[in-house]
Amino acid sequence: MLAKRIIPCLDVKDGKTVKGVNFVNFRDAGDPVELGRQYSLQGADELVYLDITASFEGRKTFLELVKRVAAQVNIPFTVGGGINALDDVDKLLNAGADKVSINSSAIKNPELITQIANHFGNQVCVLAIDANFENDKWRCYLNGGRVATDKYLFDWAKEGQERGAGEILFTSMSHDGVKTGYANEALLHLHQKINIPVIASGGAGKKEHFKDVFETGKADAALAASVFHFGEIPIKELKDYLAEQGICVRK
Repeated sequence: MLAKRIIPCLDVKDGKTVKGVNFVNFRDAGDPVELGRQYSLQGADELVYLDITASFEGRKTFLELVKRVAAQVNIPFTVGGGINALDDVDKLLNAGADKVSINSSAIKNPELITQIANHFGNQVCVLAIDANFENDKWRCYLNGGRVATDKYLFDWAKEGQERGAGEILFTSMSHDGVKTGYANEALLHLHQKINIPVIASGGAGKKEHFKDVFETGKADAALAASVFHFGEIPIKELKDYLAEQGICVRK
């Protein structure tokens, strides 16, 4: 059985790690390079860095940040935000990133998924999906959850897989930062609909939520932010707990 992965997520704005609730009300959570280094030492399996403003100027700053992260961590890390072309991917991979996460750009130009997969390999392309449950459907959003689209979670994830995405990173906007547990019902449906790994995001508040997302939601990896950034759940303690519950994790 493949080990379940624990992935801290670092949202980066103006060179700092920030964390919000329901995609708004951000507060400072520390230096992204130092946090990444600590998570690497504490036993995190991977990291995700998201440039949440991704302006043109920020892109240059972020590239330098990726280089600094690569020099400090010894686990794979994914980078997302403002990736619109193969050249952007090339620069980030050369700076030391292992994978890229695309979201708004993939919705606007689905062919980008195929281009990245063909050029760099499926394993490099993570399709991130921000979706909100409304009118009994999971509607996809772009621009950091600001703009509704005509795409819906399950069909878009299936299309992403067919176009070459290696993983789906699904964030439930209604669960984001509220710490009441992951969107397990939607995650289970995703697991049944596609056959590439699903990373769950949005809702982690206690150790039991991670157990539930793996057992009930059948997620392959669980991503969280504030519970790690503010020391609420130490990663080693979480992994020990999951192992005691019979869930296969890397120690």
